[in-house]
Amino acid sequence: MQILEIIGAVIGLIYLYLEYKANKWLWLFGVIMPVVYIFIFYQSKFYADMGINAYYFFASIYGWIMWTKNRFSEEKNRISHTPTRFILLLSIIGISIFALIAFVLVRFTDSPVPYGDSFTTALSILGMWMLAHKYIEQWGIWFIVNIVSCVLYFWKDLYYTGALFAIYAVISVFGYFKWKRMMKEEEVKVG
Repeated sequence: MQILEIIGAVIGLIYLYLEYKANKWLWLFGVIMPVVYIFIFYQSKFYADMGINAYYFFASIYGWIMWTKNRFSEEKNRISHTPTRFILLLSIIGISIFALIAFVLVRFTDSPVPYGDSFTTALSILGMWMLAHKYIEQWGIWFIVNIVSCVLYFWKDLYYTGALFAIYAVISVFGYFKWKRMMKEEEVKVG
């Protein structure tokens, strides 16, 4: 499994670099990476993380469509803030997803960390949707997910994956500031 974990980590680093650059090719790696991690997380009994990777697979296809269908419309394809009208709804959805996943993991699996796994999965679902819409606040969501995931993976002896998520956490901070600069540049272009 260590070789598979290394392959997943390398694909993940490429994905993160492309996300940092707001490059649409991140979605190609976003389709490949979940396939690898489904096997890794199944072996490690991170069932919600395994499930979230099935979601990542389809969310990456959605992200590709969102980032390419509007390529001729600069207004629709720009980095922006999450509209305030979505905040309450996203919070309710996130809490509901967390509660549902935690219930399933506690009741029907032998997950050693049902609440941590549920927490990172619920936030990841929201983060992927926000990324597909180029909302800058997705970086804050990913920072929290990456820190908590890093701790969980090291705890389960997934050292390469834990290291990958530690790198993800650091890059989340840099990614936020990079996207913020890019957002300002786009605003200047539009005038």
